[in-house]
Amino acid sequence: MTSLVRHVTIDCADAHALASFWAAALDAKLADDDFPGDPEATVESPGANLLFIQVPDAKSVKNRVHLDLQPQDRTRDEEVERLLGLGATLFEDHRNPDGTGWATLKDPEGNEFCVERSKAERAATA
Repeated sequence: MTSLVRHVTIDCADAHALASFWAAALDAKLADDDFPGDPEATVESPGANLLFIQVPDAKSVKNRVHLDLQPQDRTRDEEVERLLGLGATLFEDHRNPDGTGWATLKDPEGNEFCVERSKAERAATA
């Protein structure tokens, strides 16, 4: 029997608030037993569950691991705009004039993540 990844765990200052951002970003839901002030919160997502754990340490360096998001029903640029509206910030823009590339954003606590082109966008430039 092999092992499976059960959660991707992210340290944070406010587990419920950051999990709420990611639940909205992924159109997923928080676990039924997660409430504001809880030291842990889980986002239940079809791709992988995300577990947010409150820690006393502030983020101080670049992430060693990050998430890459691929929009399923919109373009990369539409997804970037939606995520900015949810509270993300643009960190590095690697989008090219020919439509290739990606955007690196930061979530509300400063964790980096990338938004790639959708499958349809990739197929159109193949």
